[in-house]
Amino acid sequence: MSARHFLSLMDCTPEELVSVIRRGIELKDLRHRGVLFEPLKNRVLGMIFEKSSTRTRVSFEAGMIQLGGQAIFLSSRDTQLGRGEPIADSAKVMSSMLDAVMIRTFAHSTVTEFSANSRVPVINGLSDDLHPCQLLADMQTFLEHRGSIQGKTVAWIGDGNNMCNSYIEAAIQFDFHLRIACPEGFEPNPEFLAKADGRVQLLRDPKDAVVGAHLVSTDVWTSMGQEEETATRLARFAPYQVNRALLDLAAPDVLFMHCLPAHRGEEISLDLLDDPRSVAWDQAENRLHAQKALLEFLVPPSYHHA
Repeated sequence: MSARHFLSLMDCTPEELVSVIRRGIELKDLRHRGVLFEPLKNRVLGMIFEKSSTRTRVSFEAGMIQLGGQAIFLSSRDTQLGRGEPIADSAKVMSSMLDAVMIRTFAHSTVTEFSANSRVPVINGLSDDLHPCQLLADMQTFLEHRGSIQGKTVAWIGDGNNMCNSYIEAAIQFDFHLRIACPEGFEPNPEFLAKADGRVQLLRDPKDAVVGAHLVSTDVWTSMGQEEETATRLARFAPYQVNRALLDLAAPDVLFMHCLPAHRGEEISLDLLDDPRSVAWDQAENRLHAQKALLEFLVPPSYHHA
C-alpha cells in the first residue's frame, strides 16, 4: 500500500480534515490533563528544513516526542540535499530509514518530487505555494472558540502568499466564504482561485473584505526569500494594516488570527495581539495538537512484538 502524504489540504477529504482537527482537540485535552499517550513509540520523523523555523520545528519535534517517537532535525547545511544530491535519491534513502518525513522548503516541487519517491508519508511543513499544517491549527482554533466554520465569512488581508493559497483551499474543504483584500500585483496564484468555484472574492479595500467577517487573518508583508522587496512592499501594503478600527467593522464575535511571527506596526497595529478578539497564541499552540493528530492519522502505530 502506498503511503498517504499531506502536501496540501486537498490530499484529504473534508471529513478526514474535520476528524483530524477534532482529534487535535482531544489530544490537546489529554496533554492538558497530563495523560501519557504514545501510539508512535519507536517511530522516527525526519524533519528537513531549507527555511528557518520556530513553530514548525518546535511543534513537530515536541509533538513526535509526546507521541512516544523521535524526530531528527536535518538542515540543508548538514545533509547532501544542500550539495545537490537529486531529491528523488534523497527521498529513496531517507524513506527507507524513517517512518515519516516533514519538509519545510522553498519550491513546492521539492515536496511533490520527494513524496513521489518516498515509501513513507511526507508532510508539507511549508512551501512557497502552501502552508497546510498552519490551516489545520487555524481551523482547530476556530472550532474550539466558535464551532463549525461552515457557511461563515473569512477575510484574508495582505499578501496573496502561501498562507492565502492555503486559505483558498480551506474555503473549499471547510465550506466557508473567503474574501481576500490585497494590493494590485500581489494576488494569490490564479490556479488556486480557479479551483475555488465562487467561494472566494478578490477585493482591493480591506474594509470591504472585513465587513461582517467571522474570522480575519493576515501574515507578514515580506516572506522569507523576499527580503530585497521589503521597502516596496511596506509602501504598497501600508493601507492593509489590520488594527482595532478595522476589526470593529467585522462581526461582533470576530476572531483575529496571525500565523506568526508578527511584525507589530506593519501588518498589524502595535496592540492587536493584545486585543480580546485575537486568538493568535491559541492558534500557535494548536500547531502542536493539530500536527500530532495529523501524525497519528498518517503514520501506522508501533509494532507489537510477540
